Amino acid sequence: MTSSATSSPGEAPHTPVRVLLCDDHAVVRAGLLALLSSAPGIEVIAEAGDGEEAVALAAALRPDVVLMDLQLGSGIDGIEATRRITAHAREDAKGGNTVGASGARETAETDTPAGAMSATRTPPPAARPTKTAPAGTGPTSPTSPTSPTSSTGPARSTSSAHPTGPIPHVLVLTTYDTDADITRAIDAGATGYLLKAERPEELFAAIRAAATGRSTLSGPVAHRVLAQMRSPRPTLTDRELDILGQLARGLSNREIARALFISEATVKTHLGRIYDKLSVDTRAGAVSVAKEQRLLP
Repeated sequence: MTSSATSSPGEAPHTPVRVLLCDDHAVVRAGLLALLSSAPGIEVIAEAGDGEEAVALAAALRPDVVLMDLQLGSGIDGIEATRRITAHAREDAKGGNTVGASGARETAETDTPAGAMSATRTPPPAARPTKTAPAGTGPTSPTSPTSPTSSTGPARSTSSAHPTGPIPHVLVLTTYDTDADITRAIDAGATGYLLKAERPEELFAAIRAAATGRSTLSGPVAHRVLAQMRSPRPTLTDRELDILGQLARGLSNREIARALFISEATVKTHLGRIYDKLSVDTRAGAVSVAKEQRLLP
């Protein structure tokens, strides 16, 4: 893994890095929670089981890092969730909030964002208990007796909202390392891209690096990025990738149009551009080249 982190092994930052977990598998979230609980200077403040919940919690709690999976079942995927979280952060930055030396945002007024938790509200009966940072990691974030709710069930928040806290950085943690996934995640604003096969120490270092805005890539991912720079592959738009994916499933133009809620004429226009970019003239050729160049998830 490549990283600019300089912390020595076992060294914990004075203020814990506040992390929001997003993964649609409860068992995976439980494993990550247990793993990160053992890491000095890292505090998991909430969990999200889908993309929409992650976006809402990121806006309400202002974590330092959102640990984001890419495939999230139904609803928006990790790419779209990353895009929304980073877009929200950019809007906040344009609104006049600045980041101080401590990493916390300094504003003339403290406004609670939509969806933020109130410290005086009564917690939902099923809300999870507050998690505290491991001993010896320095001051912990103030706790709150409430947790925001979601359509997917009881909220999994474990700490208070920081309405004037740091701007979240998204660190992708996934099993997928296709060129298409990597490119789309980086374009969406992800600070880093890590594979789940990494050692725990590498994950801890990546989270600490992401909290300060430093980019971190797994070794195989860094290799792919460098390979793309040396030999650029065709660049397809998100819509073209969507159509190419439907094409790989064997759908007709009419079926693709229905699946993507666009007209058949629009599908044909995009197919022509895809053929030109991939230097092919058939549907089968487009799918074959896309697979060879790992353009499909």
